[in-house]
Amino acid sequence: MAKIDLYTMLGSTGLSRWGGNIYEEWLPDLQGVKATRVYREMADNDPIIGAILFAIRMLCRQVPWRVDAAGASNADREAARFLEECIHDTSHSWQDFISEVLSMLVYGYSVFEIVYKRRLGDNQDPRKRSKYNDGRIGWRKFSIRSQDSIQEWIFDEEGGIQGIRQVAPPDYKLREIPIEKLLLFRTESMKNSPQGRSMLRNCYKPWYFKKNIETIEGIGVERDLAGLPVVWVPPNVANPSTDAETTVLNAFKSLVTKIRRDQQEGIVMPLAYDEEGNKLYDIQLLSTGGRRQFDTSTIIQRYNTQIAQTVLADFIMLGTQKVGSFALASSKTELFAVAIGAFLDEIEAVLNTHAVPRLFKLNEFKIEKYPELRHGDIESISLEELSNFISRLAMAGMPLFPNKELEKYLLEVANLPSEGIEE
Repeated sequence: MAKIDLYTMLGSTGLSRWGGNIYEEWLPDLQGVKATRVYREMADNDPIIGAILFAIRMLCRQVPWRVDAAGASNADREAARFLEECIHDTSHSWQDFISEVLSMLVYGYSVFEIVYKRRLGDNQDPRKRSKYNDGRIGWRKFSIRSQDSIQEWIFDEEGGIQGIRQVAPPDYKLREIPIEKLLLFRTESMKNSPQGRSMLRNCYKPWYFKKNIETIEGIGVERDLAGLPVVWVPPNVANPSTDAETTVLNAFKSLVTKIRRDQQEGIVMPLAYDEEGNKLYDIQLLSTGGRRQFDTSTIIQRYNTQIAQTVLADFIMLGTQKVGSFALASSKTELFAVAIGAFLDEIEAVLNTHAVPRLFKLNEFKIEKYPELRHGDIESISLEELSNFISRLAMAGMPLFPNKELEKYLLEVANLPSEGIEE
């Protein structure tokens, strides 16, 4: 048996791709550019999906971020202070950046180009403008590369992601950006697919049926309120034998299908009678014959619930159905918060694995480990429950104070000033 080379990859992830395009999706309407358009319509046009995404964005925007030093040395503290300065020295707010990262929930992934700058104080050149004037290299901005502008992915021979090719407005030039300049955020990394998987994928079916039922419902409501238009024409026009009769028939067909009850309503009819004095042309509105056999409200409500359930957000339906206890709502929101926390964990991991090391390699710091970014909790901690927990620890004999880190944490949780606590 031949000797195995431990440093050479022999297999493959099995990612279905051709060139720089991914073909993992089996539904044609959700492949390539079509998927981007469909997911955008779902996010922008559906009230339930929009409410869910709004809740996630607002919850994530209010989550605090901090920097943890890698050690207790002065060099480690200086590195942590530098990283803290960098996240607040960009041309956009940190909350706006996190909000844009969350576009990965809609499309499955989001890509950002890291743009650096030299920190030279209040400079006219944006590549040098900074709150600080120490000459170090910091982050200028994390600039999103929109999902609908990415033409294809660049892979190496082993299937590793090496960059993107982008065609974007306003000039629509082909641009190639290496992975060393990018941050790739994904909802999941099955088969190391750079496109991840949209959070909206599982709710596509109920959304699709709901969308069509709402369209039919709208047409039905309009017809019920306005009546069904019927045009009466002479037999020779109904069965045309000449071009003139065909033209007249088509004109009346267009008229009857375009009747709408709005501020511009009105019909112009020819005044024509036969030899016996009967009208040759007439138009009438037939009223509805009664209720429909299906309650579309119940059907749409069912699809709304299914959409919310796919992302563990069905708690937003509590109350609309006149059922659900406080305990049920609490457990559902807690599960939803855990899921959002997992997305924040993914964002945190990408930043600490790629963004932070690249930043420190551009600057001279004599440290063995890099400081790390850490996100806070989605939900606020109950001060009553926290105080009871601390009291029980103290009663059990655990020494709590003095502990500068614990004191600072407790004050921050209670939204009280902690600047006076020396670390």
